[in-house]
Amino acid sequence: MAETLYDALHESHEIQRSLARRLLRSRPGTRERIDLFTQLRHELAAHEAAEERFLYAPMLMDDLGLVSTRHALHEHHEIDELVEDLQKLDPRGEPWLDKARELSQKVHHHLREEEKKFFQMSGKVLSATQKKQLAGRYRKDYARMHAKLAAE
Repeated sequence: MAETLYDALHESHEIQRSLARRLLRSRPGTRERIDLFTQLRHELAAHEAAEERFLYAPMLMDDLGLVSTRHALHEHHEIDELVEDLQKLDPRGEPWLDKARELSQKVHHHLREEEKKFFQMSGKVLSATQKKQLAGRYRKDYARMHAKLAAE
């Protein structure tokens, strides 16, 4: 059976969960903490951009998806703001760890809500063909965004 958009999205969701957990377990002032934060930041940004283009945009075009998509976009914005806040803090300090916990909680909440509610609702709007086509387009843009972020 061909991959669907949800398969591709779920793969990134698992990467985000893993990176967020590992980040919270990392020791203050270590290179590992900085590297994990960079990886999580890039993963979130690449995923958000591609997801917004290839899942959220089509859902905004359907009345059934309007409210849920706006909510999901709002949560992406909140995650982005938490990442920006973390970039301004010293990764050795307690305020940084508190903000990292807040980010992890927000990411986990968003992914859970998306997988349990949004995917089911959008599955009623998108055709089987669209789900397969959007998977390829999502993966291509996701990879492009990762490459762009790594080059910065």
